Amino acid sequence: MPVQPPACATDAGSLCQRVYQLTQTDWLSRSADQLVTHLVVVLLIIVVAVVLRLLVHRAIRRLTSGAGEGRVPQLLRPLRDRAVRTIKDAAPLMVERRTQRAQAIGSVLRSFSTMLIYGVAFVLILGEFGVNLAPIIASAGIVGVAIGFGAQNLVRDFLSGIFMMLEDQYGVGDIVDLGEATGTVEAVGLRVTTLRDIAGTVWYVRNGEVLRVGNSSQGYSVAVVDIPVGHSADVDEALEIAERAAAAECAEPKIASKVIAPPEMLGVQSVTAEGVLMRLTIRTRPGEQWAVQRAVAAEIKTQLDVAGVPAPYPFAGRPGVAGPGTPAV
Repeated sequence: MPVQPPACATDAGSLCQRVYQLTQTDWLSRSADQLVTHLVVVLLIIVVAVVLRLLVHRAIRRLTSGAGEGRVPQLLRPLRDRAVRTIKDAAPLMVERRTQRAQAIGSVLRSFSTMLIYGVAFVLILGEFGVNLAPIIASAGIVGVAIGFGAQNLVRDFLSGIFMMLEDQYGVGDIVDLGEATGTVEAVGLRVTTLRDIAGTVWYVRNGEVLRVGNSSQGYSVAVVDIPVGHSADVDEALEIAERAAAAECAEPKIASKVIAPPEMLGVQSVTAEGVLMRLTIRTRPGEQWAVQRAVAAEIKTQLDVAGVPAPYPFAGRPGVAGPGTPAV
């Protein structure tokens, strides 16, 4: 049977007539105008979404760039930053620290903006074709809740990593105590923090499992030097010798660059059965406290031996009992 053309097919030059002539399809000819209108709107939505995504990503890259060129990324300027203010004066590890921090935050912002822009575009396209969005949104909510329960540890790690980046709790090169692992941070990710301990073991710590962070490298560090002497020692003299030796050692070129404040003698820390313990502290650059502590302790020990200050028990024997090289009291 011959196909009856729709009424609009008799309109000369109309889109309906052209489509009917090409396809000989009644429903397609009658819907041609609406289909073209919807396709134009859909194409416009896609173009706007793609262009908007490119502009947003470009803006995010501009905000997070500059760490490698000696500038503080604009995205990090309003955030809490415990590093030095001029990155040119920082060590290479500080540059890497800020670069990783900016890249991680930028990656989160780019992913979030992509999902938001494309998600809104997808909803607008479905609405343009008259799709009922209520069941889809409800189903997506149920699926999201199910995924949230199943991947709650992953979500917790991810959120913890974001807040660690924003708050600058630690970064590459910092010496931290994360509870189960203590060492130097080698990489900070949104899910896992990598650090290497003093024995060379690499630890991978999930950010969601970090309940507390002890950072020994933010701002400055403190070298604590404990000096034990015998009970028969002249404490005032020993304190003077130790302070003088520490000041002399901190003035040495190999140590002076690591020290940011003169030694501070705190005095007697404790008195035990073995002897008297004195304590001295030195403020140092981040991460340099152990090198300064070892050098100063060695110099103090040498000067105390030269001055003949008695060593604590058992190295000099008990009070009243002659020890090696020490007369009885």
